[in-house]
Amino acid sequence: MIEGPVIQVECLCKYYGSVRAVNGISFTVARGSICALLGGNGAGKTTTIAMLLGLLLPTSGQIHILGEELQRHRQRVLPRLNFSSPYLDLPQRLTVAENLMVYSRLYGVSNHRERITVLGRDLDIDSFFKRPYGSLSAGQKTRVALAKALLNKPEILLLDEPTASLDPDTADRIRSILTNYRNQSGATLLMASHNMSEVERLCNQVIILRTGNIVATGTPGELIHRYGRNDMEEVFLDVARGIQPGSLE
Repeated sequence: MIEGPVIQVECLCKYYGSVRAVNGISFTVARGSICALLGGNGAGKTTTIAMLLGLLLPTSGQIHILGEELQRHRQRVLPRLNFSSPYLDLPQRLTVAENLMVYSRLYGVSNHRERITVLGRDLDIDSFFKRPYGSLSAGQKTRVALAKALLNKPEILLLDEPTASLDPDTADRIRSILTNYRNQSGATLLMASHNMSEVERLCNQVIILRTGNIVATGTPGELIHRYGRNDMEEVFLDVARGIQPGSLE
């Protein structure tokens, strides 16, 4: 399944005046992988994802997605990816079903009613299809946002905290849905997360940012071994505090 990179980032920079939000980072993400983009607040995760989505223009550097240079061929790339975040709301007054219908048409989804029905069942949101989106709980909104992101069966799915605000049972189900989607479709997932146990369970690649720079990459197992720690939670804390691999606190 994992054949070659579908995301290639080379010397990517984003400056806001004298502030270097992203400082010349380079990385690749292989087809079919689940990659975690980690870092503390202000590390550059959100800015990087926004540039991958074409929402922000880089100050310098290049982004290739699915073999296309993003800035030159956005119209070829964007229909083949999608994004989900619990922190971005959908129209509040529309019902869940209406929201999904609107977005399915925007995405040009064929057999959109069937697709919405399948996602409603898989994500357990069909019971509140007729409720206004604004009346939902935070966890319900997270599941609806993920359904919206899966409407067009994206080849690349970008995720920001995919299980935020979910109870443990629902979060576990969402992780299984994401894994199954990757396995069945061959899609590539790039996710920002602060849930390190989730990263250990789902991801086969980890990129850790600190102050706009990549400071560590590898599989979860490789990073745990390199830092001499017991789990990714401890590795994350070491990186956030600037502790070098293998050093003692």
